[in-house]
Amino acid sequence: MSERDQHVMADGGDVLIDERLRLVLLCAHPRLSREAAAALTLRLVMGVPTEEIARLFLVPTATMAARLTRARKKLAGAEFTIPPPSALVARVAVVADIAYLAFTAGYAPGSGADVLRPEPAGEALRLVRVLRSVLPADVDRSELDALLALMIFQHARRDARVRDGELVLLPDQDRGRWHFDEIHEAMALLTPLTAAPAAPYLLQALVAAEHSITASAEETAWDRIVQRYDELLALAPTPVTRLNRAVAVAERDGPAAGLAALEGVALPGHRLPAVRAELLLRSGRPAEALKAYDAAIALCRNEAERTHLRARRDQAIW
Repeated sequence: MSERDQHVMADGGDVLIDERLRLVLLCAHPRLSREAAAALTLRLVMGVPTEEIARLFLVPTATMAARLTRARKKLAGAEFTIPPPSALVARVAVVADIAYLAFTAGYAPGSGADVLRPEPAGEALRLVRVLRSVLPADVDRSELDALLALMIFQHARRDARVRDGELVLLPDQDRGRWHFDEIHEAMALLTPLTAAPAAPYLLQALVAAEHSITASAEETAWDRIVQRYDELLALAPTPVTRLNRAVAVAERDGPAAGLAALEGVALPGHRLPAVRAELLLRSGRPAEALKAYDAAIALCRNEAERTHLRARRDQAIW
């Protein structure tokens, strides 16, 4: 390995490149589309199973397996080297998306018995820190700083997300177990960006900040969160964003409003019927909620989440 491959100039000094970042940069090669680069990194670098990558990208497993095969073939013969500064900057957005997908994979319960996997999520967070440290000083880091803040806000809640092997949703978490030193770090990253132009990671970080600065779930400023989701939908009208906005609308305006906001949302997997079931139950429509819970349980591939859904289903029965 050459000296240039081991070091790059950043902020006037030599910074050692993390080996995982090197491989991610290879996967973010210009030969690949952004989605292909992200999927290949999740599989090869982070070890995420193909089935779970397919779920993250909202496609069938067979489709994702074929995409991964094509991506590997496109990288045949590509050099495993650190790109020059100009090319490094061009790949930043791709690597940022990859890192956040890997982070999400760690905190979204997959198939099997694991509730959460904070270790790979922590590795993805470290990847962003390394990427940020090697960028030339004159590069705009605002969206990367927003991403780092978003990931830190979410990672700071890791010890409160599970209790006795069961998933604990945000409203029920023991906030005394949150890492407030990390929340303060995220706020320090986010504060200079509050007047910056709207961007996807910035808006998501502002939503995460709203959850992190309140003493209890009851004090959450749902009106501001709905406003952030409206801005986010204007930039990236994804089904996941629409689902999250519907949950926020339900908290602000009641479950009937949340159900109305879900109209027209199409999202594979169990999360959409699970949210609909919860809102139907809260709306006093237990028979409809029961059917929605059955649909969610049938689609869910994680035992901890199935246990949670079955418990909520029992409430619909009684």
